[in-house]
Amino acid sequence: MWRDADFRRLWSGQTASQLGAHACQVTLPLIAVVALDVGAGQLGALRAVEQAPILLFSLFAGAWVDRRRARNVMVVADLGRALALAAVPLAYVLGVLGMPTLLVVAFLVGVLGVFFDVAYQASLVRLLERDQLPAGNSALEGSRSAAQIGGPALGGAMVSVFSAPIATAVSAFFFALSFVSIRRIRRPEAVVESAGVENAGAENAGVESAEGSYRVLRHIREGLHLVLRNTSLRAVGLASALFQFSFAAVMTVYLLFLPRELHLSGLAVGLALAAMGPGAVVGSLLSARLPGRFGYGRVLVASAVLADGVMLCVPALHGSTALTLTALMMVNFFFGVFSQLVNVTAMAVRQAITPVRMQGRVVATINFVGMGLTPVGSLLGGFLAGALGLRTSLLLTALCLALSPLFMALSPLARLGHQLPPEDDMAAG
Repeated sequence: MWRDADFRRLWSGQTASQLGAHACQVTLPLIAVVALDVGAGQLGALRAVEQAPILLFSLFAGAWVDRRRARNVMVVADLGRALALAAVPLAYVLGVLGMPTLLVVAFLVGVLGVFFDVAYQASLVRLLERDQLPAGNSALEGSRSAAQIGGPALGGAMVSVFSAPIATAVSAFFFALSFVSIRRIRRPEAVVESAGVENAGAENAGVESAEGSYRVLRHIREGLHLVLRNTSLRAVGLASALFQFSFAAVMTVYLLFLPRELHLSGLAVGLALAAMGPGAVVGSLLSARLPGRFGYGRVLVASAVLADGVMLCVPALHGSTALTLTALMMVNFFFGVFSQLVNVTAMAVRQAITPVRMQGRVVATINFVGMGLTPVGSLLGGFLAGALGLRTSLLLTALCLALSPLFMALSPLARLGHQLPPEDDMAAG
């Protein structure tokens, strides 16, 4: 696998892109909190706007990617994210930076992120053989874990050392690196021929456009049908929805709790969040062994319980001492370990069931179901923080995280054994 130059280019580009994305997740909220001094409701709105494209565009992105070369989608997405983020320091220099600018940039970054995330997962399946997928997933998830280490810490450090708006240039730089790397992928991809007007005469343009729109809708419907009909895929999507809704609420309060309740600096916030990265690396390594030894169902449920349980420790912390920062890093480390176990194990189940030709649509459908409620969760977190206070709100939202493991324990996922389920033959035809 590592001798494949195109896989190396995908891995390098995806690593840079993830690093930019994780840095951006810290810098944009900190710009709002530190530079613009926004309230809890405004921060919730900013995070909701960034997450709304998941709900609005995931299904379309899946149908789009399945009918096009994933490499092209990825390079356009990362070039667009680099340009969008470059607008923040430009607006700051011109003296026009405010919440409207951040909202527009957050929305654009969110839209392009939806397309990139669907495309890189579909691209992996097109580049590798079926028996190489576990190793390929481990490599990509390992790089994502490394980005979780460096991204938040780098973003927080840049906010502390330089002005907060200038810190967004870091993310823009990494998206540009990803653009350069992925653009060099040369392997042809087997995709469904897209229906468009580029080769049609002017007299047929309207007919071709209508036919193309019909095919997109049909492809979206096929992805939805497969996820809804297959019990394991349906359970993955619903468990993800419960987790992502609660986690969005938690993180909105969390990003206010650390600087305002615990009085941590931007660098300390970045270090605390970065601790999830080493944990995720450990989780990625464990995901290659534990499901085969203990069973996929047991690993999914137990890891979800442990990941969500450790977050209940955060509301008990006080002060900005080294002990508090160490405790935060330990909590985030263990959250990274167990949440990554859930993520990689669930991804392996999803990829094993899904036919290659439908990977993009299924990824997009599960993203739509799983993350579509995150804007609502972010708004809820902002509302609770303003109405009940940061500490109480953080405790309540952390308790909501238990909904996901409870659902998994009662779903067909808990009954998965030591082997991955077979591909859905009915969808492969």
